[in-house]
Amino acid sequence: MDRNMARIVAVRSSAKHSGSASLILTQPVLWAATILTPAAGLAQQAAAPLVIASESLPAPLVHQRYETHLEARGGVPPLHWSTSRGHLPEGLTLDPPSGMISGVPTVTGEFDLTLTVVDSVGDTSSRDYKLKLVAPLLLEWLSFPRIQGDQILGSVKVSNGTKDLFDLTVIVLAVNEHGKAFALGYQHFDLQAETMNVEIPFGSGSNLPVGSYTVHADAVAEVGSKDTIFRSRQQTSLPLDILPPP
Repeated sequence: MDRNMARIVAVRSSAKHSGSASLILTQPVLWAATILTPAAGLAQQAAAPLVIASESLPAPLVHQRYETHLEARGGVPPLHWSTSRGHLPEGLTLDPPSGMISGVPTVTGEFDLTLTVVDSVGDTSSRDYKLKLVAPLLLEWLSFPRIQGDQILGSVKVSNGTKDLFDLTVIVLAVNEHGKAFALGYQHFDLQAETMNVEIPFGSGSNLPVGSYTVHADAVAEVGSKDTIFRSRQQTSLPLDILPPP
């Protein structure tokens, strides 16, 4: 029988029914499908322009593990990423197939660079980025240690480059040629997030024995919410001599 014709199915009732027959008319169900060839599929994908979606990059912290994934929209996979202008900070690398930037940066500073992505049919997209690298905790000499009579005076400055509150301790010691340490300064306070160049003066406050001294300054910052500790230190390279009175 022609498939396009209606079929009549006679169903005989069982002995439990009245004996009459039922007629069921069925119509064939027509299905329509659109078959895309591989070439048509590629053309459909390529219709969306290739665009880098990552508008900015998270700020890395020096000597801290860093990972960020570049994102793109449109284009025809696979994609290939590269640095087309400038360069990433030392310690960071870009993985071309995945667009992952990772590593442990080792230097501070500002870096201007352009990142480019290319898809499998040669379409490209580029975007300029600025990366500013800061140390999570930075301790520097502000007023370099100096001799004044039989005392050692000076100051340091501390900076918090993170978005976290620091529970900060700063200790400054003068250590003589015999390994004996004398306290020059001690501070313990909260250093707010992204706070730069807070001055901490120090001085012996009393007469130091005659001798040759090296000054050590140490800062320890605790982030209790993350169970993290940062450290930074400074040390004089040349000895400071306290001489006997004339």
